[in-house]
Amino acid sequence: MAARTPRPLSGFPELLPEERVVEDHVLDVLREVFELHGFAGVETRAVEPLSVLLRKGEIDKEVYAVRRLAEVAEEGAAAGAGGDDVLALHYDLTVPFARYVLENAGKLAFPFRRYQVQKVWRGERPQEGRFREFRQADVDVVDAGSLAPHHEAELPLVMADAFARLPLPPVVMQVNNRRLVEGFYRGLGLADTASVMREVDKLDKTSPERVRASLVDGVGLGEREADACLALATLRAEPGSTGFVDEVRGLGVRDELLDQGLDELAAVVAATGAVGGGSFRVVADLSITRGLDYYTGTVYESRMTGYEHLGSICSGGRYDALADDGRTTYPGVGLSLGVTRTLVPLLQRGLLRASRPTPTAVLVAVADEEHRAASAAVAAALRARGVATEVAPSAARFGKQIRYADRRSVPFVWFPQEDGSHEVKDIRSGEQVPADPATWAPPAEDARPTVAWHEPTA
Repeated sequence: MAARTPRPLSGFPELLPEERVVEDHVLDVLREVFELHGFAGVETRAVEPLSVLLRKGEIDKEVYAVRRLAEVAEEGAAAGAGGDDVLALHYDLTVPFARYVLENAGKLAFPFRRYQVQKVWRGERPQEGRFREFRQADVDVVDAGSLAPHHEAELPLVMADAFARLPLPPVVMQVNNRRLVEGFYRGLGLADTASVMREVDKLDKTSPERVRASLVDGVGLGEREADACLALATLRAEPGSTGFVDEVRGLGVRDELLDQGLDELAAVVAATGAVGGGSFRVVADLSITRGLDYYTGTVYESRMTGYEHLGSICSGGRYDALADDGRTTYPGVGLSLGVTRTLVPLLQRGLLRASRPTPTAVLVAVADEEHRAASAAVAAALRARGVATEVAPSAARFGKQIRYADRRSVPFVWFPQEDGSHEVKDIRSGEQVPADPATWAPPAEDARPTVAWHEPTA
């Protein structure tokens, strides 16, 4: 029987070594920035009770349930199981983090600052920038009882620091406030504010006319109320500008919750107006509502300039009641960067590239198999000083060993000499010089692979 060529699974990306170099560089930068801002790393389990995941928003059709093979073989096993007996892969990192806080509250110091880098799973239709398995990087601040509002402005500043260090296009973060939006809808006399929010949140995917039709025909709004909702959603402001406050008030709607949301959003915009320069900007955009039900205050969405069609790459918001043990509520605010969503489309276009696909900086040549131990000793000495080194796989002619290094983009080849001396060759320039494994080091730019942005060619 002829062997079959494996077929890739749509929506489950696998990266080549040079692409993993890019991803690892981005993750290293994120961890460094998060830790510089005082966030501690955590990791949570991959599964949660299905009943918990389905309570958190309009995501039920995208959740992957987990069953043992024996249960699959037993007809009706899944239908007979219920509640916490059914497990599912987590679709984000916020819901697992809320559970983590409740289980470990007695061991955590509040306000607790956490970052988390893990994979998540969603059963949505794969397309560019949309995957079924993908990596996220989250930062959250959670407190016991109450959470100071300044944290809602702090998190964009953290992300601005991260994006300033990454070779990515400029990013625009759009911010809004769920209290503002819900208060506006309440001021209009609308009862089902959650359904209205979900429809308005589709404005970046469809036309205002279709959203208006959905509000009238699907949600049951009157034409005046639908027009008012769209008028609110069209309001924008430049970085640092709080002019949207007067524009919202000019729409003639009054509500106490609306006033609170306006004040909170104005504070976030004012505090982040001068951040990021050309690499990162924060702007008020009153069309942003986020589809998940647990958000209660500031909400965020971020898009790369020139690649807005990929959708939001960094999203999140404030949640006041996601974690609650019946005695204490743990409000929080968080941002989630879709690492896979951001990187894979850029990698596929060749816009982000690593200088080499391997960490190896030096290949130690082998004169013959009898001298392999001597070459291995040189490699060990270099590694002990932090130089990424490997030994040639075979004692072929030196020209062939050099070609092997060149194919792997290894910049240097080390040659132990018969008299016990050593020489190292930069195979890019051809320069070969004496070297001592106890002192020699590659130039800083060659010590590890580097990552750079490459402008698309016309």
